[in-house]
Amino acid sequence: MRYCPKCGHQVDMMIPAGDNRPRAVCPSCHHIDYDNPRLITGTIPLYQGKILLCRRSIEPRLGYWTLPAGFMENQETTSEGALRETLEESGSIAHCKQAFSMISIPKINQIHLFYIAELERDDFHPTEESSEVALFALDEIPWDDMAFSSVTKTLEFFIEDHKTGQYGFHEDIIRINSVPEY
Repeated sequence: MRYCPKCGHQVDMMIPAGDNRPRAVCPSCHHIDYDNPRLITGTIPLYQGKILLCRRSIEPRLGYWTLPAGFMENQETTSEGALRETLEESGSIAHCKQAFSMISIPKINQIHLFYIAELERDDFHPTEESSEVALFALDEIPWDDMAFSSVTKTLEFFIEDHKTGQYGFHEDIIRINSVPEY
């Protein structure tokens, strides 16, 4: 950020009093810009024992499979964001059952939060964001074609919990060296 979003004056990078990190601070109106992590919300959509995956028709990771997920919008809850993304990416309405995984990715300033969800019916279809949408049995997941390591990790947690029939909440950190790996 080079200019203050409040008054348009050029900002200075400095550590404000009482803080411990450099921030964009406006010397004119004293506005401090806090550039904090972005929250990605999504679902593990289930229908008749299978998981719905979407093949991305947008970058990043065009052509790879993923769970429906995306950036949370202002003025929505995490579950509302997850369900909106499910609808946008698969054309299907789902209902959240429980929060399932939260994965921090510090290198790209993101937190990925996934919910276990049930699809109302099998009315999914390709959308502007997904070139293909399909149900996969747990032993049919296309592991080599998964878009993001956070999705792979979430699916691994899900399969392990599915073996016991008890679905917990999982927290993890993914440390990456380059953006395409996330």
